[in-house]
Amino acid sequence: MQKAATIDPQASGQGAFQLVASLLDALDRPLLVSDRSGRILCMNLHAQDRLNLSGFGEKQDPNLFADVLHTDRTAILRELEGGEQEVNLPVEYPEGKSRARVRWLPEPDWLVVYIEPAPAEAPADEAEMRQTVQDLLQEREITYRNLLAAYLRLQEVNRQKTVFLASAAHELKTPLAVMKGYYDLLLSGSLGKLAERQRDILQESKESCDRLVRLVSMFLNYSALESGKLVLQLRENDLRDCVNDVACRWQDAFQRAKVRLDIKLHADLPLFKFDYQKVQQSVANLVDNALKHTPPGGCVTLVVEPHFWERRTAETAAPTERRHGDGVRPNSVLISVADTGSGIAAEYHQEIFEEFVRVDPSSSGMGLGLAITKRLIQAHRGKVWVDSEVGRGSSFSFLLPMNVE
Repeated sequence: MQKAATIDPQASGQGAFQLVASLLDALDRPLLVSDRSGRILCMNLHAQDRLNLSGFGEKQDPNLFADVLHTDRTAILRELEGGEQEVNLPVEYPEGKSRARVRWLPEPDWLVVYIEPAPAEAPADEAEMRQTVQDLLQEREITYRNLLAAYLRLQEVNRQKTVFLASAAHELKTPLAVMKGYYDLLLSGSLGKLAERQRDILQESKESCDRLVRLVSMFLNYSALESGKLVLQLRENDLRDCVNDVACRWQDAFQRAKVRLDIKLHADLPLFKFDYQKVQQSVANLVDNALKHTPPGGCVTLVVEPHFWERRTAETAAPTERRHGDGVRPNSVLISVADTGSGIAAEYHQEIFEEFVRVDPSSSGMGLGLAITKRLIQAHRGKVWVDSEVGRGSSFSFLLPMNVE
């Protein structure tokens, strides 16, 4: 049996040999070096102890392949010469299982063997858990793909719905305008005097036509909002004219419903830039909504007044200082429409501004008026909200900045 860290003497200096022997003995695992035939040329102390425990203490020349690795020499050499950098072999010794890592050094044509404890096998539970995790990941991937496909289908259906609404609204717009013109002509008496009964019938027909015109306009605006084609026509306008125009159009409807409409316009409303038609439609939607939910004998109050909208920024002063300081000027207009109807429960205050949502299923309408109003006001960089309690009526308000560009 060769001694620890011994090398068959060659043309090497004794000092270099001792240094290499010390380095090999410092390794914490058995290491052996052999030639192609399996003759062991060198081993460290750990390798010698391992061979001694295996019963090779008296045998001077144990063979690497037959006595240490217990495997066929030809198979290992074929793998190494075929390009494998390292061959791993399981080996068993009296003290337990180990793993031998065999490398080939082509220049001296030596084999270097490093023996280490065999890697611990994963418990059955851990293996099952890994398989379960893998299955879950695969299932999640399949679910994600299915959801993505469903989302794309819904997007396409939503696009087709928007296109249909726009097409239908455009087709209805022209004939409704003609019908409305004829109703106005007949009611004006230009085509002859009307009996009281005839006038009432024509007036009811005209109101139905006006309602269809508002629905068509609502569909057109909704389609423009959905497709991202909404363009604001910002011009310097008088908000008093805009609101008075709405009040005049709705005056007859309020009289027939026996609901009082009070208009309170502040005397110091300045001229500022806004989209006349879009703001007018927003006010009309709120007035229409208030009329629907106000019983006969009730009251709807429309208030328009200047307002200081406090927007918190890092550069501005403290809120209390700006609010109570001298020279604070309004930077927006507050428009509110309050009614004396049944009110809205607090849990619906956010939901009612979504598309096609109606808190009261028995009420008329498509559930688009408040949603369109919200998006039109947001396009002006304003905000809209509701204050309401069940049994105490509702107040819908929106702020319109004066400096929209």
